[in-house]
Amino acid sequence: MFPVEIKKDIYWVGTIDWNIRYFHGPAYTTHRGTTYNSYLLLDENPTLVDTVYPPFSQDLLAGIRKLIDPKELKYVVVNHVEIDHSGSLPAIMEAAPQATILCSAKAAPAIDKHFHSSWTKQIVNTGDTVSIGKRTLAFVEAPMLHWPDSMFTYVPEEKLLLPNDAFGMHIATSARFDDEVDMVEVMQEARKYYANILLPFSPLVLKKIDEVVEMGIDIDMIAPSHGIIWRDNPGRIINAYVEWAKGENKKKATVVYDTMWGATDKLAHAIVDGLIKGGMEVNLFRISNSDRNDVVAMLIDSELLVVGSPTINREFLASLSAFLDDLIGLKPKNKRAALFGSSGWSGGAVRQMAERVKKAGFKLVEDSFEVFWVPTEEELDRCREYGLRLAQSSE
Repeated sequence: MFPVEIKKDIYWVGTIDWNIRYFHGPAYTTHRGTTYNSYLLLDENPTLVDTVYPPFSQDLLAGIRKLIDPKELKYVVVNHVEIDHSGSLPAIMEAAPQATILCSAKAAPAIDKHFHSSWTKQIVNTGDTVSIGKRTLAFVEAPMLHWPDSMFTYVPEEKLLLPNDAFGMHIATSARFDDEVDMVEVMQEARKYYANILLPFSPLVLKKIDEVVEMGIDIDMIAPSHGIIWRDNPGRIINAYVEWAKGENKKKATVVYDTMWGATDKLAHAIVDGLIKGGMEVNLFRISNSDRNDVVAMLIDSELLVVGSPTINREFLASLSAFLDDLIGLKPKNKRAALFGSSGWSGGAVRQMAERVKKAGFKLVEDSFEVFWVPTEEELDRCREYGLRLAQSSE
């Protein structure tokens, strides 16, 4: 890719990964690909902020060389050590051995351990500044957003925030800015990113946003390390983060289930009928046919989660296990859960699911709805009534 000027003498020199479909190993799906955003600031002391995933290191260097010789780099800012951002450090430091790495105190030993390196590093803390000529780099530590080493870099003269993983999303686009792309798609991916990665750290997100406001940081552009750059309306993503971090819910239910021979499927659809009759917005997912990261994204503003499974070996179906494990790790706030299922000569699925959702912090409401074998029409009617009661008790 050719460099893209995002501010006067400040360039995007990142790369686009059109083909990646799994991130963090198999843990996160990237249906729309992603970008690895790196930024080159041309000043008296040229500075590179973040690098890219290692397979794209030569593309990064090629982009830099279109503007300067990498040997001219004075500083390389490492906002976050995770490999998709710092993985090209060896290639950059080989091309620019004279450069000093600017990073947080927790990033410094992580860099050494990741790369077995002895590069020159300068530790920066919240409130520290480094002059690069006409511009200043100011730093804000952001531990656990989403690693202990994370920090933001701010350029006050440009009102430019470079927050690494915060305010980003996994999406590959030929355009670089929010006013050039389909914002429905962008916000879908931003929501999915927040729900699956940053949700456990929501209290820290709110605290950090408040801190940035209190510091008087004026922002007219946010350039994250994945996805598009917010130049037209950076407030849009900030406001979305506040909403998601506060756990603000709609009158909305997410129904997640799986089925063996169709009995639990019948119950799921009957519950949905009742929820809709009760005025709730509903999303229904058969988990074996669905992407669990997409399900979690829909759950973020759902007041109610309804989970169903038949019983097998006194347990719920294994296809639900990874989703429920995700919830235990993510711990969504301010949400209710209800359970349903079909069983034969012994039960157990609902009981086991109850243990999982309670461990994830959900408030169990209503009695669970269980039937033996295939539900009758009368049982399906009662199941619809069950869904209606859940909707009517919505907070």
